[in-house]
Amino acid sequence: MKSLILIGALFLTNLAIGQVETEPQETPESEKESDTTRFQLKNVEVILVSKPDTIYAGPEEGSRNSEAHWAGLDYGYNILTNGSNSASFPNYPYWENDPVHSIYFNFNFAEKKVKIIQEYVGITSGIGLNFNQFAFKNNYVLMDSVDTIVGVVSPQDFSKNKLRAAYLQIPILLEFNTNKDNSKGVYLAAGVVGGVRLSSRVKRVGKVDGVEYKEKLKGDYALNNFKLDATARVGFDNFGAFVNYSLLPLFDTKKTTNVQPFTFGLTMNF
Repeated sequence: MKSLILIGALFLTNLAIGQVETEPQETPESEKESDTTRFQLKNVEVILVSKPDTIYAGPEEGSRNSEAHWAGLDYGYNILTNGSNSASFPNYPYWENDPVHSIYFNFNFAEKKVKIIQEYVGITSGIGLNFNQFAFKNNYVLMDSVDTIVGVVSPQDFSKNKLRAAYLQIPILLEFNTNKDNSKGVYLAAGVVGGVRLSSRVKRVGKVDGVEYKEKLKGDYALNNFKLDATARVGFDNFGAFVNYSLLPLFDTKKTTNVQPFTFGLTMNF
């Protein structure tokens, strides 16, 4: 395209002054394998050379280099465990959750990768917003006091009974890529994700005398102010999967038993 524009400009310029002069020229050996166009403008010779194809030496134009794989969206599900790889809480049944409705969502809006070995190995960090939702199986109402938090069975039948919490989080990941071109390689990242709690609340939807009601109650609900998750992420191009396991208890263990979320899901990178 640039050659056509230049040719057109030269043609119009010389046509205007009536001094276009073209002559057949012998092509040097070094240019015989090239697509060469030659113009004679007065005492100036213009040569346009289109070089032959070269060997691919890097990502194609429009491809995404194998940089960090953090910025994007994560969607998954939470399972509350007792810290012993079990989702059963015999003495605390109100912590047994419904994983299908216990949603984990990340909006990771910034990333940075410090290269160790070109694009193949590096340290990835960034910033993101994490939204956790824990849906409880039974009709328990969380009661938070100074010393404890317990679940009290409610006579009402809740269609929704969820604890929600939002966090600002920062990862530190060791990332490996099998190819400089992101669209042709597999990536693997492992490390930790730390977070600070921004807000939390309970949402319940139920019926009283056949009339539906909704309530949203803000509160700490004995949630820890900080979280730290071990994470592993693997994928191809801009898509992948992840698993997280909480290294810190979800709740204050002075008020209740040890509860540690296990999370899994899919990722889509920007």
